[in-house]
Amino acid sequence: MGNYLFIPILFIGLIILFKFFFIVKQQTAVLVERFGRFQSIRNSGLQMKIPIVDRIAGKLSLKIQQLDVIVETKTLDDVFVKLKVSVQYVVIKEKVYEAFYKLEYPHDQITSYVFDVVRAEVPKMKLDDVFVKKDDIAIAVKTELQDAMLDYGYDIIKTLVTDIDPDAQVKAAMNRINASEREKIAAQFEGDAARILIVEKAKAEAESKRLQGQGIADQRREIARGLEESVEVLNKVGINSQEASALIVVTQHYDTLQAIGEETNTNLILLPNSPQAGSDMLNNMVASFTASNQIGEAMKQHNKKKEE
Repeated sequence: MGNYLFIPILFIGLIILFKFFFIVKQQTAVLVERFGRFQSIRNSGLQMKIPIVDRIAGKLSLKIQQLDVIVETKTLDDVFVKLKVSVQYVVIKEKVYEAFYKLEYPHDQITSYVFDVVRAEVPKMKLDDVFVKKDDIAIAVKTELQDAMLDYGYDIIKTLVTDIDPDAQVKAAMNRINASEREKIAAQFEGDAARILIVEKAKAEAESKRLQGQGIADQRREIARGLEESVEVLNKVGINSQEASALIVVTQHYDTLQAIGEETNTNLILLPNSPQAGSDMLNNMVASFTASNQIGEAMKQHNKKKEE
């Protein structure tokens, strides 16, 4: 009979013994109360409490935590926008008592401050400034939270504005404005490229004409020099200038006929091919030059009389 009573007593004793001890995880603080009154804060490791007399009132994580708050507000230019503010906070190890007993719902408290600051700052800015000055908004939120939450045992590590979401129609309008601006810039670049191409083409054509004219001038100068040398050579053998000119004209006349005949794709050209034709051309040229000189002299006389 005694053995049967010993087993339940042993079992109850073990349960009571286990109630004496409890384990606290790393980066965790446990608050112990004795008869409903705060008794102590226990940190990580194996801890002991008196069963029935002591009880675990609560646990607080000492890790950095993050709370995401979405705030909808209006900008200075009357655009409704949603901001996502991420608050990173931690319970101060030395102020676990304040964090547990002074503040019932820390998330709600932090959310309220975030709403208050964001709705005070954003309405002062235009939509474009909200995107540019989002860091200023985050700093303002952190400053306000830091001052308010420090007394409750919470330290604000960092606040971030992680998302700015205007109304869908506003975003579509902004995209259209951006696309139009980029198309305008693209058109300006295309126009500049076309203008540069036209200018460079005109410069190239002008340079080509200049070089072509220079080539023709050089060609005619060389022809004149060759004719002069030919006349001098013919004069040395007793042929006068008129006969030499006639001989040169006839020679060039037959050279032209030979060149035309060598070209198989040349169009039909009717030219006189008798020796007399060269003499006729020379006489016509001389007559033309003589008439031109007479007209020039007459114009000079006329202008001279007019001036007198």
